Amino acid sequence: MDPSIVGESAAVVTSCLWTASSLIFTSAGKRIGSLSVNAYRILIAVGFLVVAHALLLGTVLPLASSEQWLWMGASGIVGLGLGDSGLFAAYVMIGPRRSVLIMALSPIFASVGAFLMLGEVIPTLALAGIAITLAGVIVVILEAEERSGEELVSKRLRNYGVFLALIGAIGQGVGLVFAKKGIDLEPEMALNPLSATLMRLVFGALSIWIVMLIAGRLPELREAIKSREGIRYTFAGAFIGPFLGITLSMVAVTYTQTGVAQTLMSLMPVLIIPAVWVLYKQRTSWRGILGAAIAVIGIAVLFLT
Repeated sequence: MDPSIVGESAAVVTSCLWTASSLIFTSAGKRIGSLSVNAYRILIAVGFLVVAHALLLGTVLPLASSEQWLWMGASGIVGLGLGDSGLFAAYVMIGPRRSVLIMALSPIFASVGAFLMLGEVIPTLALAGIAITLAGVIVVILEAEERSGEELVSKRLRNYGVFLALIGAIGQGVGLVFAKKGIDLEPEMALNPLSATLMRLVFGALSIWIVMLIAGRLPELREAIKSREGIRYTFAGAFIGPFLGITLSMVAVTYTQTGVAQTLMSLMPVLIIPAVWVLYKQRTSWRGILGAAIAVIGIAVLFLT
């Protein structure tokens, strides 16, 4: 099988897993708060990864060079620590729909970063596929925005929230480039996707918990852990999203170009439509369905390149 098909398929499955985990984390967030979910989900995922790594690869921590640890650590700090913190803060400032719209820019930052750092040049047809896919995603998000009922926010708060969401988009895109750099650094000692994921999450968890402690959120974290139901949802989401999802995202970035992988991993706003339709009987308008169709056409173009 063509390696690029493996990578692109892994990226699409990653989007599916992240869509499922977002629904679970929403339930968890209603019980223990989104910041506590963010902190505990990555810590739980590290636990899953350590066990899986020991069982499947025979070591608790990856056997990697110091330079590989450097790049994967930077990827975890920038992509998961800085990026996720910016995104979660933007959720609070301007709401999830506006934040996700700005996060749709992450494939652009991934593509530019991969070109500057890795010399990746995306073919014209693939660029067209990325543009079509992003257009579909944006149409879906704008449709949801009109019907979201979100409260108006002040110009100052909106600008601050947009800045934080932009930090999230840059962090996610550039973090993926750093991961690609670490994976491809030593061809004779290529990182296993499971090892790459564990290395990223260890540093991501450290950065998130340090920020939470500096921000004085320890009492909130202590209170959150008392909610058995909230922690149970967080465990389930951590297994599906950060554990399985991020591992497959490393498979994706290993076998296909960074910008293509990031685009296919940004389909959550489209995939959420059938999910909420089936689970919550929430139907979207024709505009949302049109956006989803456009995104599917873009995906087909990417798979044909």
